[in-house]
Amino acid sequence: GELGIERRFVPESCPRAVRPGDFVRYHYLGAFPDGTRFDSSYDRGSTFNVFVGRGQLIAGMDQALVGMCVNERRLVKIPPKLAYGSEGVPGVIPPNAVLHFDVLLIDLWNSEDEVQVQTYFKPDKCPRTVQVSDFVRYHYNGTFLDGTLFDSSHNRMRTYDTYVGIGWLIPGMDQGLLGMCVGEKRIITIPPFLAYGEDGDGKDIPGQASLVFDVVLLDLHNPKDGIAIENQLVPESCERRSQTGDFLRYHYNGTLLDGTLFDSSYSRNRTYDTYVGKGYVIAGMDEGLLGVCTGEKRRIIIPPHLGYGEEGRGKIPGSAVLVFDIHVVDFHNPSDSVSITVHYKPSNCTVLSKKGDYLKYHYNASLLDGTLLDSTHSLGKTYNIVLGSGQVVLGMDMGLQDMCVGERRTVVIPPHLGYGEDGVEGEVPGSAVLVFDIELLELVSGLPEGYMFVWNGEVSPNLFEEIDHNHDGEVLLEEFSEYIQTQVDTGKGKLAPGFDFEKIVKNMFTNQDRDGNGKVTAEEFKLKDQEAKEEHDEL
Repeated sequence: GELGIERRFVPESCPRAVRPGDFVRYHYLGAFPDGTRFDSSYDRGSTFNVFVGRGQLIAGMDQALVGMCVNERRLVKIPPKLAYGSEGVPGVIPPNAVLHFDVLLIDLWNSEDEVQVQTYFKPDKCPRTVQVSDFVRYHYNGTFLDGTLFDSSHNRMRTYDTYVGIGWLIPGMDQGLLGMCVGEKRIITIPPFLAYGEDGDGKDIPGQASLVFDVVLLDLHNPKDGIAIENQLVPESCERRSQTGDFLRYHYNGTLLDGTLFDSSYSRNRTYDTYVGKGYVIAGMDEGLLGVCTGEKRRIIIPPHLGYGEEGRGKIPGSAVLVFDIHVVDFHNPSDSVSITVHYKPSNCTVLSKKGDYLKYHYNASLLDGTLLDSTHSLGKTYNIVLGSGQVVLGMDMGLQDMCVGERRTVVIPPHLGYGEDGVEGEVPGSAVLVFDIELLELVSGLPEGYMFVWNGEVSPNLFEEIDHNHDGEVLLEEFSEYIQTQVDTGKGKLAPGFDFEKIVKNMFTNQDRDGNGKVTAEEFKLKDQEAKEEHDEL
């Protein structure tokens, strides 16, 4: 009889068929022609593992395995001359027995094999590929050659994180990951001598098993990496770049290397505000925010050792490279003062604004990025203040000094001289630098520091009698008020400009009414020059 081979099942794809010299793992049932079973690998729970064509098998089997594919099933009839002949195997195989084997091929490799890599997806951009000593994060499905799954990182819902090429992985994986870029998908096929060898891993992987890893690379860095800065968009005018100790306000989107968004300031609708170079943010950000201009956009790529390290944080996995796309809204330094740029000064500019002057001016207020906050032009009327009396933010009191009527200037006010860390709810963001474009329209000179009222000429020697209208020896607020009003109306006296008349007069009266009974007597009364000087704060 001849060797009989019936191909019971042949898989659609057969990338490789058995050749003499190959090593195979297969399952089989052995039976006699009458159906009596004499042997089965299934009963032992492990495949039969052997080299083909080296005389380790009966001749018929050595021949019958040639040309088989993984997952192919063959029914093989072997005549005694190609099996155990006239001897048989005492107690198991009778003499001159024909043997039937039902064979299923599970695995196949050759000791000359190398790692096979088949890339089935590669992203358009591949700025960097895996090199020896890089650290990677990847997902994988691990199967045997017959497609049986033995392990999957997807099932654990976490990436496999490891160094490459330094012996943390099986040799075939160390090799198979090289040259990959983030986002790439490849199938890495590894013969057992570059995997778990003759003994397997003692758990799910049997001895002499080829392994197939379907891998997608999510992340890649090297411990020697610094930060990288890309996609810089720098505004044309950049007079100042951020330095250590500056306070920055910026927007950002934070993503992982594979594009997964983990955080965004835009979604909170407010900037992230921080000192730079002082350790308030992760090291890579502290460095990446240096040397930026207001209005600049840049991408900062931060390796995990300058980010959230091996632990990660929140939605950021351990050992993840971070990508921040930032937009700098403004920055200042706590030591900044007000900056003044004069755009126009009239030729006649002798009278300069000083503390106590009453000013009327127009302004446009905006943020450093150009966002308009407020404008007197839209209201159609000027803004009026007494300079240096705390009616505006400190930086404005500074910025309006020494200005003449008709002058135009831009005043830039850092937050510590503006609205501070809190800003103004709904109007001015916290810690914002303010820009005021100002035009001074009117200036009423104030009185000398501390005075509420001054005489323009000589003071009458009979002052009390003049004020005491009904000559009853006491002056009431009403009489006092009427008198001062007359002095101002007739040009004999002058009140500090920009304040409420009644408030000033009441203040002056209270200062005279030393016992506080609401009446001023001749003894209490001294409206002499030295006494007219009041403490300004009382207003």
